[in-house]
Amino acid sequence: MGTGSDVVHGYPHIETVRESITAIFKRLSYDTVHTFSTSILPADVAFADIDDLYLGVQRVARAMVQHLRLPDARIIVSFRDMHHAANVELAAGPEYFIELNSRFKTHRQDIGAALAHEVMHVYLHRLDLAFDGVRNNEILTDTATAYLGTGWLLLDAFREDAVSSQKLGYLTPEEFGYVLAKRAIVFGEDPSPWFTSPQAYTAYTAGKALALRDGQQPPLTACGWAGRRRYARDRRSVQDLRGAGAAVSAPASGSGYAFEGQAPLRVTFPCPTCHQRIRVPVRGRVRARCGLCRTVLECDT
Repeated sequence: MGTGSDVVHGYPHIETVRESITAIFKRLSYDTVHTFSTSILPADVAFADIDDLYLGVQRVARAMVQHLRLPDARIIVSFRDMHHAANVELAAGPEYFIELNSRFKTHRQDIGAALAHEVMHVYLHRLDLAFDGVRNNEILTDTATAYLGTGWLLLDAFREDAVSSQKLGYLTPEEFGYVLAKRAIVFGEDPSPWFTSPQAYTAYTAGKALALRDGQQPPLTACGWAGRRRYARDRRSVQDLRGAGAAVSAPASGSGYAFEGQAPLRVTFPCPTCHQRIRVPVRGRVRARCGLCRTVLECDT
């Protein structure tokens, strides 16, 4: 939780976010990811001021455990004064101890957001899915939380005005919006009606615009006139190099796609859904299917 200038905006972690989405699909599989097609609902984590604090926080924790299908995990929550929003002790289980910042005693509407991140740590710990380094691992945790249906709470906890701000998690608000929009594209679930924070809706809208652009890059047919023209120019340059006997392997124009091989020439590009790289021959209109997330892609190579 920060104030004012502590909130970073934009997409400084976007490459790690995309790597996280790929890792989620690789570790969980297409079928398992699609068991999370429905997000946790606001009613599941509602927390009124008249509710008993400790009974309520255990109820919300159980809702997170049930959503992630961790029936043999027992979450024990306590409060203490500390700098961070929350902390979890990762052990062998089945009991996991989560500490929440004492501030949440009087800001109960954000308890679900704090628990969403910490319970996801438990889930990923039990999957043995982790990135090297604390920063990258926290980005993975935030991304998984958003992609698997509880992270809309983290974005909704973002509030900012002229004198103060609050943000939970390591992703920027726009990066949370990006991951939530990627999820919405796959599952057809719009989280925006659940936002109580106007700033969360604005960040989601910005992230959604970037997520949609992922599906509008060449050689996808949805890339538009400018993208097709750039791609055709890069392809022609590579074909000229190939005709001169030069090696072909470098990415073209920093665009995300790259040409490789000699006969036949192939183009590789990231899947707009899971960001695993796809390789197809350069031969005009082709239909490709991502082997990881099973997305069918219309390409003009």
